[in-house]
Amino acid sequence: MLLEPRSASHLIGECVRNAREYRSLALTLMLATACFPYGFAGGGLPSNIRTIAILPFDNETPATTLQRELLERMRREIEGRLGLRSAPESRADAVVRGRILRYDVDIPIGYSADPAQANTARRRLQIVVDIEIVELSSGRALWSRKALSADGEYDERSEFEGRRQAVEKIVSDVIAGAQSQW
Repeated sequence: MLLEPRSASHLIGECVRNAREYRSLALTLMLATACFPYGFAGGGLPSNIRTIAILPFDNETPATTLQRELLERMRREIEGRLGLRSAPESRADAVVRGRILRYDVDIPIGYSADPAQANTARRRLQIVVDIEIVELSSGRALWSRKALSADGEYDERSEFEGRRQAVEKIVSDVIAGAQSQW
């Protein structure tokens, strides 16, 4: 059986028709999927958790401003990333509470290349916390972690930058933990 050779213009016309059909199909699929409602109510937490109270952590360290920094970052990120509204503890569906156990600072991690100088170029700090998210109506822990630690690296005399990194990591770990539970 011999096939007839097709002309180039015939092949181009067929490709254009196929492209139109694929575009039409893609447009139909996009419109159809746009009609389905979707959303993330409360991140990975149960659907009845819509409001949350984030309490100041008990601070067992000498770093007095750490408690405020952790509280502010936790409130901002949990509300934004989990889609929850802030509420006083008496009206909240859940509460976040914890303790700052340890704040180790000035751990040398990098040294100057000049042997005449004994100064370190980079330092590390570590924050360790116990934390839990509790559903208030049942008293059930939705998520908890003991001795959750986070590190931050910084240049000498820039401790604030290392602390910012460590606080950011703790908050991200809490949010990831809350989302993965359900």
